[in-house]
Amino acid sequence: MAETQVIAPERNALLTTPRIVLGLAALTLLAVFVWSYWTTFLSLVQIWDTEPDYSHGYFVAPLALYFLWARRSQFPGVARKHRIWPGVVLLGIGAAMRYVAALYYLEPVDGWSLLFWVAGVVWLLGGWRWLRWALPSIVFLLFMVQLPYRVERMLSYPLQRIATIISGWTLQCFGLPAVTQGNTILLGSHTLEVEQACSGLTIFIGIAALAFAYVVLVRRSWWEKALLIVAVLPISLIANSARIVLTGLLTEFASDAVAKKFSHDLAGWLMLPFAALLFALVLWYLGWLFPQAQQLDVRGMIREQGLRSPSRPSVN
Repeated sequence: MAETQVIAPERNALLTTPRIVLGLAALTLLAVFVWSYWTTFLSLVQIWDTEPDYSHGYFVAPLALYFLWARRSQFPGVARKHRIWPGVVLLGIGAAMRYVAALYYLEPVDGWSLLFWVAGVVWLLGGWRWLRWALPSIVFLLFMVQLPYRVERMLSYPLQRIATIISGWTLQCFGLPAVTQGNTILLGSHTLEVEQACSGLTIFIGIAALAFAYVVLVRRSWWEKALLIVAVLPISLIANSARIVLTGLLTEFASDAVAKKFSHDLAGWLMLPFAALLFALVLWYLGWLFPQAQQLDVRGMIREQGLRSPSRPSVN
């Protein structure tokens, strides 16, 4: 009896073919992306190195990738078919923004175009479902781009003024003869200049990025996340005022050298963890004030209890 050989269909090869094509397309788009935005990357790195307000830029892209990893359970999978033209439109918007930025020397607009380019590539690879999954990471990339000069000035001056008033009032509460004049605090024989570099814009941007990370990673209701976003401004003011107050206390009870070393070297590293602690306290307070009630399936429990209970004899 002759043996017959059954040839199984190569299902594994057919299933992996879309993934191989998707991987090759992703590598090609990545190469084009690096080639096109290489000068933009160099400009951003220069800003991160020279501008203290944007020294956090090195951490933005790794954190954006971590958001994707944290949301991996929500990954929609590889789509069989999806519309291509919305991704092309997003790429076109990014190209138009780059043209306007080069024409009028608008570096922030050139950096913002990067977001539309990434969004367009994500759409081309996976459609709307991929873009919805990756959207928090894409929006987070905004924090590595420098704000326009007018926006910086508009934010810096009120933050600078409010921080001066709060710090002067707090130093008075400690029993020190603090008098505020403009953005200057007269502390006895010492003078504290709350300069633009100490306006708190660095802390404000860092705390805004921290709040965004909380909103993405923490599982809370929408209104609790909205409260976290609202808390960005008061927490940044508290953190910056704490830095100024500690500088004033060190000036009064230690020396000017110690105060300057703290203000310029240590404060920048300590204030963000302090702000993270304040955010944690806000979350704890919301959890204590509005505890999450555990939902019970009463009907399921009754049904299960009825199945477990012994049957009773019927009475005629």
